[in-house]
Amino acid sequence: MNLAKKIVILGNFGVGKTSLIRKFVTDEFSSDYKVTVGVHVLKKDVTINNTTFSLILWDLEGTDNLQKINSAYLSGSHAFIYVYDLKRPYNAIELEDNINFLKSSYNVEILKIVGNKVDLLTKEEFQNIKNQSIQPNFLSSAKTGENIEKLFREIAIELT
Repeated sequence: MNLAKKIVILGNFGVGKTSLIRKFVTDEFSSDYKVTVGVHVLKKDVTINNTTFSLILWDLEGTDNLQKINSAYLSGSHAFIYVYDLKRPYNAIELEDNINFLKSSYNVEILKIVGNKVDLLTKEEFQNIKNQSIQPNFLSSAKTGENIEKLFREIAIELT
């Protein structure tokens, strides 16, 4: 049995959404930054307990205002992944507002918050993450692959 599941990856410009997806789908990383315009869709099959899921990954262009995203991109989603850059000072209010908007506007049970670029953090910056009001579900690195496979497998398991 093969089940298709739409997963939308959101976040600001340059946080590593495309790199995160590329690392998961092709196990490749490139430091060349190319802006995503609109949406880019990729697919990867994952098998959990003898059930194969086709994860349809919607890589949306970066924005600091989720309310400006075309709602057709978000509708029908089975899961959201909200990615932010751990190296950039992040406004906790903006993060909270974006998460609350997604939860209140779309009937999606799975929402993962991912702090990306953990490989670039100093020990002090890593410790400061624990003081944030909203904690990421995963700390990842598209460059090293840290926690990326785990992120998508956890989502697939929750979709069963």
